[in-house]
Amino acid sequence: MLIAGFPAGPWGTNCYVAATGPGSECVVIDPGKDSADGVAEVIREHRLKPVAVLVTHGHIDHMWSVAPVAGTYDATAWIHPRDRHLLSDPMAGMSAESSRMLLGGDYTWAEPDDVQELSDAQRLEIAGLSFVVDHTPGHTEGSVTFRTPYPDVPDVSEVMFSGDFLFAGSIGRTDLPGGDHPTMLRSLATKLLPLPDDIVVLPGHGEQTSVGAERATNPFLLSLAEDLAALPDGAPRQQPNTRGL
Repeated sequence: MLIAGFPAGPWGTNCYVAATGPGSECVVIDPGKDSADGVAEVIREHRLKPVAVLVTHGHIDHMWSVAPVAGTYDATAWIHPRDRHLLSDPMAGMSAESSRMLLGGDYTWAEPDDVQELSDAQRLEIAGLSFVVDHTPGHTEGSVTFRTPYPDVPDVSEVMFSGDFLFAGSIGRTDLPGGDHPTMLRSLATKLLPLPDDIVVLPGHGEQTSVGAERATNPFLLSLAEDLAALPDGAPRQQPNTRGL
């Protein structure tokens, strides 16, 4: 299996290209700002043909180049219906500081020609790869992760493209429009904690990690049971070292 990733744009968003190997069809995951050239370079180097663009969530740092990339390669864009509106109106999901970064620019966004909607527990068979979709709301209402088997390494069962759901040592922020911290905690408890430790996590920002490493060291997971128990008396406050746009 071939997975190539690189950070792009002012937010350092990780864009990934996944394929069964060189000379095959591929999927592009989260092409954000300034990622189109990097995608094109990976495609040329490995002689790939993009057939799908997978979007973990609708924030602009992850979907800025979805329409250009999908249009260039005649690929289908996949996004959860709760975030689909952000493809054409990304400002609706932005923070004030991110909006200020774009002041003075003449930007327009529109959906790609071919958009398909994702659902929880859906299995996508694309480009010879199999992805399980987990709906993980909290960072946005339509946040998802994509898990695919990784047979190349004996002690790794799957690779998870986690978007802004989970990072090395942190989780996605929940103070943006569409975010909700109690919902994020429940997503972590129900969608992440049941997974095996040997899943490699490729996040939307920062370095790769694993489910086991985060289970053992991530402060948000270590305090998860306590935080969930506190929910009936009021949601825990947003903690300062969460990440995302």
